[in-house]
Amino acid sequence: MAQRAVWLISHEPGTPLCGTVRFSRRYPTVEKRARVFNGTSYVPIPEDGPFLKALLFELRLLDDDKDFVESRDSCSHINKTSVYGLVVGGGELWPVVAFLKNNMIYACVPLVEQTLSPHPPLISISGISQSFELLFGIQDFLFLGQKNDTELNTKLNQLPDLFLQACPFGTLLDANLQNSLDSINFASVTHPQKQPAWRVGTYKGKPQVSISITEKVKSMQYDKRDIADTWQVVGAVTCKCDLEGIMPNVTISLSLPTNGSPLQDILVHPCVTSLDSAILTSSSIDTMDDSAFSGPYKFPFTPPLESFNLCYYTSQVPVPPILGFYQMKEEEIQVKITVNLKLHESVKNNFEFCEARIPFYNRGPITHVECKVSFGQLEVFREKSLLVWIIGQKFPKSMEISLSGTVTFGAKSHEKQPFDEICIGGTAYLKLHFRILDYTLTGCYADQHSVQVFASGKPKISTHRKLISSDYYIWNSKAPAPVTYGSLLL
Repeated sequence: MAQRAVWLISHEPGTPLCGTVRFSRRYPTVEKRARVFNGTSYVPIPEDGPFLKALLFELRLLDDDKDFVESRDSCSHINKTSVYGLVVGGGELWPVVAFLKNNMIYACVPLVEQTLSPHPPLISISGISQSFELLFGIQDFLFLGQKNDTELNTKLNQLPDLFLQACPFGTLLDANLQNSLDSINFASVTHPQKQPAWRVGTYKGKPQVSISITEKVKSMQYDKRDIADTWQVVGAVTCKCDLEGIMPNVTISLSLPTNGSPLQDILVHPCVTSLDSAILTSSSIDTMDDSAFSGPYKFPFTPPLESFNLCYYTSQVPVPPILGFYQMKEEEIQVKITVNLKLHESVKNNFEFCEARIPFYNRGPITHVECKVSFGQLEVFREKSLLVWIIGQKFPKSMEISLSGTVTFGAKSHEKQPFDEICIGGTAYLKLHFRILDYTLTGCYADQHSVQVFASGKPKISTHRKLISSDYYIWNSKAPAPVTYGSLLL
């Protein structure tokens, strides 16, 4: 697995080019391998200028890009993988892994060790998962703890040296760039030790292993016959291993209950030493594949000293945890609203918090509210034109709650009132915010007794789980709403 090239591009709307290449790195040795493997389908890596223009065009980030382009904008080309093909130099550069975050575009081109015509299945290209791991590592390094542009520029200037350690000759050794920075600083004051690139120094103290599984559930619900509701789970397993020795080995197994939802699209940290092929081939992209690996998912690895993300995954659970509908009708200066929420019987009815926020955009301040809730309490933020329905820590025994009433608005003030380009007229939404501790929607868990540690001393092993809502929207079924097709990922 290797990378042909890596770019960091700042997105700058309103400038002539709409962006600037802040960092780029090419690997000539990997490029020679690509020329051999790809054969007649080989397309060379372009210069920064043409690449910048082609990428911004494909991502629809050019200021003057308003026309419909069949090859990019048609329904048959909906992208749900963050993997693109760029038209450069009369050919198509593919696969290009790219995404936009914090006004920075992260992009790289992995080596594909076969012909590119026709395009091979993404799941067969091992370099793609490594590309995501590398780009996520760069993102974490740049913005975790970053306070201002000066710090960002300092970190960007450090990237050339860090890549010599973290990704020599295009091969990723450690996606945690902070480890590489610490290694450079450490080597300047003492003799370097022979140990893995992702493990700098050694730990002295009481041995312990902490495993945390965090799942975020996304949903778009419409309560319409002609539009399908969508939902998806995205999970991350975070580990902190305080173990003595230069190369301690740990094996963690993730398990599912009998009715659990299989994990898919699994991305692992580079310190993982081996994986079952069934884990690598479990993909949400191939919708025609009915086979699903339901675990256990074993991850043997030599851990870095700091906390790290052992793996990421997605899962398509059968039903969303909370199903609801939202209806809003306009009547002159007021609106009539009706909300119904139902907690699925399989979901743990014990929240750390649960609330529904109902914003009213492009209107005046709230002057009067006459609403009835069957459970919980309603808070009104008049100047923000916002209702917050605090549901609390449990749903009632019926698992179903409702809210209904009218909201009256005053004269609109353009300076203070919230504005939204989408929520015009009856187009409106309710957004759910909740967190459930010691629970995952897939049922995924790490059994303490299945954790194997090969190091001195008997470590204390602790496990944690939690489910968090993320972009959980219920749209007004009485008006048009933006529609999400397929995956809710990047």
